[in-house]
Amino acid sequence: MYDEADLSRVRTVPIARRPNKVRAEEFAKPPAAGGHSFVDFLDSLPDVLVARDFARVVDAVVDAARGGKGVVVMLGGHVVKTGCAPVLVDLFRRGIVTHVAMNGSAAIHDYEIARFGGTSEDVAAGLRDGTFGMAEETGRGLNEAFAAGMREGWGMGESVARALDVEPSLAHPELSVILNAWRLGVPATVHAALGAEIIHQHPTANGAAIGDTSHRDFRRLAGSLPRLDDGGVVLNLGSAVIMPEVFLKALTIARNLHDGRPQGFVTCDLDMQRHYRPRMNVVQRPTLQSGRGYEITGHHEIMVPLLAWAVVERLG
Repeated sequence: MYDEADLSRVRTVPIARRPNKVRAEEFAKPPAAGGHSFVDFLDSLPDVLVARDFARVVDAVVDAARGGKGVVVMLGGHVVKTGCAPVLVDLFRRGIVTHVAMNGSAAIHDYEIARFGGTSEDVAAGLRDGTFGMAEETGRGLNEAFAAGMREGWGMGESVARALDVEPSLAHPELSVILNAWRLGVPATVHAALGAEIIHQHPTANGAAIGDTSHRDFRRLAGSLPRLDDGGVVLNLGSAVIMPEVFLKALTIARNLHDGRPQGFVTCDLDMQRHYRPRMNVVQRPTLQSGRGYEITGHHEIMVPLLAWAVVERLG
């Protein structure tokens, strides 16, 4: 009634002829006596799977920095509010990052940390009585900055930076990604999504100013991307929707204006979980013709400092 395979007839092959995807020399190394530095730790990681990808992303950033290529960092709000700003600012000071772009929530968290020393409210508690997102100083300060930016022809990131720069009593200016990027000459752009950010609830919100300054920053991001050609790097840190969508459109503008360039760059999406848009719009589609894309999954408060430290150590 049942057919049964005859295992005595199967063909086997010598293991010496079989290609192996994992080799003994790729295994992790335990701490050695007298060798406990951060470089020792990096060199001890197994040369497999995401540990290998992490090393390749680090090498790509190092090569881009040494070669004068573009290194574009894109941020979601969670990266800012988990305390990663100091290591990002350090990368600006070292001349490694050539452009930082972020969504509106990242800019709001950055502004509040710089000006007031705290951010990230209890959404559920505020939603019960309608006070979620209604902080007076945050909404007024940022919306007035955008209005000034529209009058003066500034982008949204530049508008926020200039507003912070003249604020007489900042709690922590050294922790602002936007302010320090502007002071160090690194383009910082903010890419708003109308209705998705708490400051759009404020009485001073001006759709024209938000649109004008954010669209200028979209054009500025597109203007930065040609530097990626033949060796640049794009790091998407914690933005699941906005920055992957903005990046894809900015990239097609850059290629439209520059005969199909930039090509041959590395992209990496680093987030707590994997999402469709970063995979398609950052990792896969931009590198189909050339270059390489990576996905690294992990908590921002661990992985972003780890990446930054690794780059700095490799640069020496």
